[in-house]
This record gives sequence, structure tokens and C-alpha cells, in this order.
Amino acid sequence: MDFKELIAYKKAFKLAMDIFIISKQFPKEEKYSLTDQIRRSSRSTCANIAESYRKRKYPKHFVSKLTDSDGENSETIVWLEFSLACEYINLETFNKLISESEEIGKLLNFMINNPDKFGCSTSN
Repeated sequence: MDFKELIAYKKAFKLAMDIFIISKQFPKEEKYSLTDQIRRSSRSTCANIAESYRKRKYPKHFVSKLTDSDGENSETIVWLEFSLACEYINLETFNKLISESEEIGKLLNFMINNPDKFGCSTSN
């Protein structure tokens, strides 16, 4: 299986693209701060999933990269909270994106706690 087939990757990629589209409407003065940060962290969630999957021969590396992915996902939540507080997104959009992010977090935690289900050898 390719990392692009992982449910966590598919959902993280969708969230990153949703955030990209929504953040196009953020004020120009946020270009190098909030807009850049929220795009970077949401994209990094995906990138770390891909990297972790390629490192599954080494369970500790697999879990480490997934932990990085989970951290980036949590960072995305913080930027979404700022986006709501600054009134760049409405509550409905915020709740939808937070729900998606929380679901990604649950999937990542399942992967972290069950590396053997993703091709990791626990005998290393």
C-alpha cells in the first residue's frame, strides 16, 4: 500500500487544501504570519505521515514521525483558534475544520499505538 491510501493521509490532505482555500481570504497583513503558519502546519501534517510510512521498517522512526505529524495537527488547531478569534473564519467553518482535525488526531494516535497494523516489524 502507498501512503496516499492511508485514511489519515487522505483526511489530512483534504484539511490542508480546505485551509488553503479558506486562507486565501485572510487579510494581506497576515500573509507572512497566520496565513503562512496555518498552511505550513496543515501541510506538514501530511508530509510527516508520508515520511513516517516510508520509515515503517524502523518502528521507533515510524512512531516518531507520526508524533511529529500529531504535533503539527495540534498546531493547526491553534491557528484555527486564532483565525476564529480574529474573525477571519466564522464559527461554522471553525467547528467543521476542528472536527476534521480532531478526527485526524484520532487516526494518528491509532497508528502510533498500533504500528504493527501498518507494516512495522516489532521484532527490531
